Amino acid sequence: MGLFDKIKKSFSSAVTAVADTFSIDRLKEGLEKTRSSLVNRLSALLTGRKIDAALLDEVEEILLAADIGVQTTGRILDGVKEAVKREGYDNAEDIIDLIKAEISTILIESPSQSADKAFTVDAEHTPHVIMMVGVNGVGKTTTIGKLAHNYKRAGKSVIIGAADTFRAAANEQLEVWAQRAGVDIVQQRQGADPAAVAYDTLQAAIARKTDVCIIDTAGRLHNKQGLMQELEKISRVMKKLKPDAPNDVFLALDATTGQNAILQAKEFSKVSEITGLVLTKLDGTAKGGVIIAIANELKIPVRYIGVGEKIDDLQPFEIMRFVEALFEQNEQHAESSTNQPQAE
Repeated sequence: MGLFDKIKKSFSSAVTAVADTFSIDRLKEGLEKTRSSLVNRLSALLTGRKIDAALLDEVEEILLAADIGVQTTGRILDGVKEAVKREGYDNAEDIIDLIKAEISTILIESPSQSADKAFTVDAEHTPHVIMMVGVNGVGKTTTIGKLAHNYKRAGKSVIIGAADTFRAAANEQLEVWAQRAGVDIVQQRQGADPAAVAYDTLQAAIARKTDVCIIDTAGRLHNKQGLMQELEKISRVMKKLKPDAPNDVFLALDATTGQNAILQAKEFSKVSEITGLVLTKLDGTAKGGVIIAIANELKIPVRYIGVGEKIDDLQPFEIMRFVEALFEQNEQHAESSTNQPQAE
C-alpha cells in the first residue's frame, strides 16, 4: 500500500449520498488542463529515472508551472525528500505517490466542511445567511446561481438578494440565474443602498420561512476602505433581523488568475472574515494547482469548485475525490507505459 493510500484510508471523509450525485467524470474533465500541465508532465519525466538532485529540480519546475507556488512547492519537495530518505525510495516513479500524499496532507489540514457535501442547514436557525464576495469577473454571480440550484436540489428553499447595485448588468445576470435555479430574488433599482437590499432580502426570507438566504455584494477592490465599510454595513443591518448573520462569507476566486487569486484572498481577508473559498473556472485553466497553494498558505477552507459552465457544475470540494481525479490519468498512463514493448 502506497503512502497516499495509507493517508486516504486514515482520512475519514463524510461524503454523503448527495455528494455522490456530483459527477466524478465532470470533475475529471474540469481538471483536464491542470492534469496535463502537472501529472502528465511528471509521468513523462519520471519514467525510467532514478531519484537524484537533478530530477528533483525538474520536478520543482513542473510544480511551479502548475501554479502551486514557491512556498507550497518547497513544502511538497521537503516532504518527498524526507520520505525518500526515510523509506529508501530510489525509483523515480514512486515520486508520484509521494507528491499525492503531500498534496492530500496539505488539503486535509484546511478541510472543506462536511455540511457542504449534503447542502444541509441548521433547521433551528434558519434562514442560513450566505454573503458572497469577490472582485468583478471572477464568476461570483454564476456561483450564486449554481449554489442556489444545489441547495434547492437538496430540498431547501432559497432566496437571493441582488445587493450589487452598482453594476447595471449585475441585477439582470442574477435574475437570469435565479430563474434557472427556480428560486426567489429580491432586487431594487441600480444605485440603491446595498445594505437596504440585504435587509429586505433577509426580512423576506424570515417571513417566508426560507432555508437559505444568499446575498450578492459589489466586487470593487480598488477602494479597500469603501469596500470594508460597505460589507460591514451589510452585516450590521442584517444583524438587526438575525444576530448571527451572515452565517457564512464565501469568497469567489478565479482559478485562471493563478497566484493572483491568493493575493485577492489575502486582501478580502483584511476586510471581512472569510469562512470559505469558491474556486471558479477550474475547467478553463492549467493553473488549478493554485488550490493547493491556497490551502497551504491561507488555511481557509476551500468549500466549492467550479468545473464547468452548466448550472450543476459547482461541486463541493471533497479532498480525496479531487486528488484522485487530478492524478487518475497518471495511473492510466503508467499502466499503458508498462504494457508498451521495450526497445531492444
